[in-house]
Amino acid sequence: MDEQIRNEQQYLDKVMETIKKQIHDVEADSAKRKDEVIHIRKHFWDDLKVNMDTFDDYLETIIGMRQQAQDLSVIESTHKHAYDRLERLKRIEKSPYFGRIDFREEGTDDAERVHIGVATVTDETNENILIYDWRAPISSVYYDYPPGPATYTTPVGTIEGELEKKWQYTIRNGVIESMFDTSLTIGDEILQEVLGQGTNKHMQSIVATIQRDQNYIIRNVHGKLLVVQGAAGSGKTSAALQRIAYFLYKYRDTLKADQIILFSPNNMFSNYVSHVLPELGEENMQQETFQDYLDYRLRDSFQVEDPYDQLEYLLEAERDQEYATRKASIRFKASSSFFDGIRRYRETLESSGMLFRGIKFRGKTIVSAKEITEQFYSEDTSLRFLNRIDKLKEWLLKKIDQVEKAEREKRWVQDEIQLLSKDELQKVFNKLEEDSFQYYDKENQMLARFVVRRRMKSLRKKVEDLAFIHVKKLYKQLFDSSMDDKLWSRGEVPAEWESIRVLTREMLEREELYQEDATPFLLLKELIQGFQSNSSIKYVLIDEAQDYSIFQFEFIKRLFPMARMTVLGDFNQAIFAHSDALTDFDALTGLYGPDETELIRLERSYRSTRQIIEFTRELVPEGEQIKAFEREGDQPVLEVLDDEAELHENIRAKVEDFQRSGAETVAIICKSAAESAAAYEALQGKIDLTLVKKNTEEYQQGVVVIPAYLAKGIEFDSVIIYNASAEVYGEEHLRRLFYTACTRAMHQLHLYSVGEPSPLLGNALEGSMLITQN
Repeated sequence: MDEQIRNEQQYLDKVMETIKKQIHDVEADSAKRKDEVIHIRKHFWDDLKVNMDTFDDYLETIIGMRQQAQDLSVIESTHKHAYDRLERLKRIEKSPYFGRIDFREEGTDDAERVHIGVATVTDETNENILIYDWRAPISSVYYDYPPGPATYTTPVGTIEGELEKKWQYTIRNGVIESMFDTSLTIGDEILQEVLGQGTNKHMQSIVATIQRDQNYIIRNVHGKLLVVQGAAGSGKTSAALQRIAYFLYKYRDTLKADQIILFSPNNMFSNYVSHVLPELGEENMQQETFQDYLDYRLRDSFQVEDPYDQLEYLLEAERDQEYATRKASIRFKASSSFFDGIRRYRETLESSGMLFRGIKFRGKTIVSAKEITEQFYSEDTSLRFLNRIDKLKEWLLKKIDQVEKAEREKRWVQDEIQLLSKDELQKVFNKLEEDSFQYYDKENQMLARFVVRRRMKSLRKKVEDLAFIHVKKLYKQLFDSSMDDKLWSRGEVPAEWESIRVLTREMLEREELYQEDATPFLLLKELIQGFQSNSSIKYVLIDEAQDYSIFQFEFIKRLFPMARMTVLGDFNQAIFAHSDALTDFDALTGLYGPDETELIRLERSYRSTRQIIEFTRELVPEGEQIKAFEREGDQPVLEVLDDEAELHENIRAKVEDFQRSGAETVAIICKSAAESAAAYEALQGKIDLTLVKKNTEEYQQGVVVIPAYLAKGIEFDSVIIYNASAEVYGEEHLRRLFYTACTRAMHQLHLYSVGEPSPLLGNALEGSMLITQN
């Protein structure tokens, strides 16, 4: 083995020498290109002859400017390419590769040694590849096969052959520390080492430890919809980010990062995953939360409740008299039944029920709401609904044109002409012919037109934007009792429908929108005014997808009509009330049809130790399907205490204990934001800690107090469950939230209970954890 390591170290030294030389050459080239860019920008006009005397001179000037601009663009592009290459080379300089396969292609005698790393490296001739990018077709063999027959797919067909050997390396600062000959997909030794490390403030790339099922997700390019149901800690988010990197590599000639969008659960999670793609040498895709999109679209119309305020209400307001109504409202408005009901409602508007705003100018009605309604329903009903809306808009614009002409003769116009500034007068005069200044009438007509048109500009824009359609009243009308027979079949609406109607109408009158009404309102608006779809987006990824309703999936599908969708989630972590409306991802098959949909399940969890996984899987139904990676650690502990004073003193001591053992991140996880705030207040002064709120932008290392629902998708070295008592986690509907909180722990999990422990612990108390009683 020592001889093999020496031989491999010689190859590594050769590769590193090549990389070092390339870095030197690219640095010189990048600096040269940078100087050229600066020079061209600085002297852009020096060599350019500007002459506007004749048309030919003008044309020659324009052509010269365009050529200069093109030259600058080419140099800037070349500099960026050199800079990006330099960054990639520096990134791999100390650890160029992590694996090797010896692959003998069918029909050949000798096996080719293929070293695999984060980026491709060639020799000085640029003909021989020293390191293959992990996304290259042949690299898939490393992830997918043990030694033996193997195949991989290329653009020209399938290559068959024999995988003779597979090696894994641990390389630090140019030295091979370990080298494994493995018959496994990925050797446990390296994976154990990676998983045993502490957390970082940003998610790390997993290319050296990608498993076969994860690799299938990454390289899957079939169908319109890929759905990944993965256990907590199964690596589904990591695989999704490597999947983006793979797309950017495979389709690098036609796909740009800004044509991919990732919907994240919150802004802190967005920051947490923001370094993965740059670490792989790729630009970040677009990232936003679905709530950000709703706020952007609705900010001028309503105060919109965010999903965490909705969840906080459900966690803390069970005694509220409207609680049952609100819960039923959330579930129904998330359903496909409500989605279909809104579509039926829009169809009824073709014959009656449209509501419009009258149009006024200077306090006088130009066209009344009644006249607009009569005009709309007098149109040819064989036309498509949106075409009728367009014709109505054109009719209104003509009405505005007529009023504009009439207004030019009014006294108020002459008064405003007298108040025009010099700049405004000059703007009008520039449009007049040179000899027209002597004609007062023509000058006055132009000024009158300018004044009236300026005053009517906002009115014209509102008509162009279809603001004359009263969408708010139309949504409110959806909840009129008179609509029931038209929209809902028997038994389709919940028993609380009458109180839901009242609650929704009251909310709309306050110019507020509950979270469960935001997407339905937007859908109705789009169905009436036309969808503001985005055809430039080619790939949509949705993380924590169990928190989305089937209604929202239907909406997103229409929002990005040209995109393929990747959906990742875990129904054991479905913590929102509307989750009951989408009980599993099989329901998503209807989005694009079974032929365009593939469902993958990841059942092995890598985040936590075997002891933690064996404990947490007892918390959820069918938890026995979750498989633990064999990484040993401490047994989870439940400590039962008498009061909160004792709780806070024990937490202080436990945090210090975790930190002494090397934990860099310790999370004190609470049920809600309200409990988090109380815990933070009580622990301040005892521990140096940070309170994480819904608007926290950056994932913090150290000790944090955090609500369980904000911790989703993030992992911590050590986790303390603040109060796992029956009083706090006594209800069955909190099971998934409790499971989510416990599965954040990588190495240590400690639960406290003030008084009787939660009944949700159930079977987990029988042998999966240690219990201490004060």
